[in-house]
Amino acid sequence: MKKIKVLVSIAMLMGALSASELPSRAAQGIIYRSAGPSDSYCHLKFPAIRENTLFSSRPVLKDASDGDIIDFYGPCDHDPLGQQEVMSQRADIVRERNRLVGDP
Repeated sequence: MKKIKVLVSIAMLMGALSASELPSRAAQGIIYRSAGPSDSYCHLKFPAIRENTLFSSRPVLKDASDGDIIDFYGPCDHDPLGQQEVMSQRADIVRERNRLVGDP
């Protein structure tokens, strides 16, 4: 009986914690988040930025169902639409275009 009470308590606690985190994750566009032991280093997954908005002042994330997902390891406060991510994805696009132009 004690085991059942403990399991129910743990399940309720996990449900409450998950429910409180869902709106903030969805708002940030983060699909997956796993923090390391210190909570300063995380593994995040989020959709890439739509290419037609990548060079604009208001970038927009792609739909997660498109399958273009960024697998990020770094600070837990990383913003999928922040300046650092925008610059990284811009560099990837430019590198890919240059590679295609350079191929015979």
